[in-house]
Amino acid sequence: SLVLYGRSLLLSPCLSETPEARVLERAVLESRVREMEEENRQIRLQLNQLQGTAGQPADGGNYGNAAWGASADTGPDDVENTAEERANHTECPRSPTILKCELIHVACVCAGHNASRDVVTLVKSILFHRRNPLHFHFITDAVANQILSSLFQSWMVPSVQVSFYDADELKSEVSWIPNKHYSGIYGLMKLTLTKALPSDLTKVIVLDTDITFATDIAELWAIFRKFTDKQVIGLVENQSDWYLGNLWKNHKPWPALGRGFNTGVILLYLERLRRIGWEQMWRLTAERELMSMLSTSLADQDIFNAFIKQNPVLVHQLPCFWNVQLSDHTRSEQCYTEVSDLKVIHWNSPKKLRVKNKHVEFFRNLYLTFLEYDGNLLRRELFGCPSQATSESVRLQGALEELDEDDQCYDFRRERITVHRVHLYFLQYEYTPAGDDTDVTLVAQLSMDRLQMLEAICKHWEGPISLALYMSDAEAQQFLRYAQASEVLKNRKNVGYHIVYKEGQFYPVNLVRNVALRNANTPYVFLADVDFLPMYGLYDYLRQIISLIIHCITIPVGQK
Repeated sequence: SLVLYGRSLLLSPCLSETPEARVLERAVLESRVREMEEENRQIRLQLNQLQGTAGQPADGGNYGNAAWGASADTGPDDVENTAEERANHTECPRSPTILKCELIHVACVCAGHNASRDVVTLVKSILFHRRNPLHFHFITDAVANQILSSLFQSWMVPSVQVSFYDADELKSEVSWIPNKHYSGIYGLMKLTLTKALPSDLTKVIVLDTDITFATDIAELWAIFRKFTDKQVIGLVENQSDWYLGNLWKNHKPWPALGRGFNTGVILLYLERLRRIGWEQMWRLTAERELMSMLSTSLADQDIFNAFIKQNPVLVHQLPCFWNVQLSDHTRSEQCYTEVSDLKVIHWNSPKKLRVKNKHVEFFRNLYLTFLEYDGNLLRRELFGCPSQATSESVRLQGALEELDEDDQCYDFRRERITVHRVHLYFLQYEYTPAGDDTDVTLVAQLSMDRLQMLEAICKHWEGPISLALYMSDAEAQQFLRYAQASEVLKNRKNVGYHIVYKEGQFYPVNLVRNVALRNANTPYVFLADVDFLPMYGLYDYLRQIISLIIHCITIPVGQK
């Protein structure tokens, strides 16, 4: 009996004595030997790669290039094949060294309408690759809290928990620090995470909102296991010359260790940070440096780097591919020319996608992939992990199971229990309530084919407007570009745009209209089809009528 590719090949005792049988037997054995040699070679390659990633020295060291090194007993052919496989991306993905179904915690500081929109793309990229349950921790202002809580509640992604923390309660912790960075006071909030997050949370991945993941976040979470007993913070080296102080004449940055570290991606070992007195330590560092520096230029990053300069043993340097920084004047190209497997792209520039980088088209396409990706496809259950279904999802599943698929109205009944994702206030929104309780909001709903009506409506109605737009993820981005390019729309801040994402084959007109109606912030509303243009001055006229009504003044018949 011989085994060929896992299958038994039985030869008759009589046949096995013939020359033909011996030739066949030799061929089968030779084939099996070649197969075993190939399997051994693949195993050696995988061992080498694991030694270069999961087996990094625990002392921190320079992770960036060593991750791709070969072990001492690797032969020349193996080194050559490793490089070839790396270039062609043919190797199997390496399994993260974390427990199956281990809960991964991610924290973000998110404030305002624009950041709330940006963080959705980050979340999509994480959900696309993930194989573990996730718990997102958002430090938000009131605006972002309203937007994101509504979004996640309607998104209903399995095995995803979301918690919110009031940024207003943390402002006093950092408001005393003068900061020139465009992120304002929220750019300092990451310093307060040991206090803001639950005391029983031991570790967390902290991310900026302008991050895009190209791999499973579990790989990053696994790096916590490589920390030495003293290390408490994991960071990627800064890829610009900022902290070297040579960008312009008289440039004086905050103190940093070498090139310094970028805080767009941070591994925070919260338990250890609390143990060493992190809150007091960063405060003392900031107070000392502000005596000469007067203010921060890069917000929390300056304070983190000054702290690390004084306590270098506490930092664990991450490989450069965990934070490929695409701001102007960076040396990120050096990272992605030496490493073929990039993990995280960071648009850390005020210009974001308009940054100057000769490879920016490649990175922009990666970002756009998740920007326009259908978020409904991310509602998939995790294989092999216990279901963490909410009471609402259980109720909906029960209602779905009660439907009769042979019912002629099955599609309509199914649509009725469908939960649509809703992104409130997709664009900047500002509204100041009128003082006389007579204000009125124009309420309407529309889809992509009525987009051209928006400018005319805004010209005819100067009051607040609440619009619900029934669109796909890709169409929502088309609308965003249209609104940002329109001189009329971009100058109107009292228009609330609420995206109801498409799902199913029907147009849920009442549901979409109700989203616009519920988010009108005035005592009165004026419902209209989006095809109708209100007459000029109708807003003021309606307010006059409302004033007359609430003051119980009788209007003579026939008088307008």
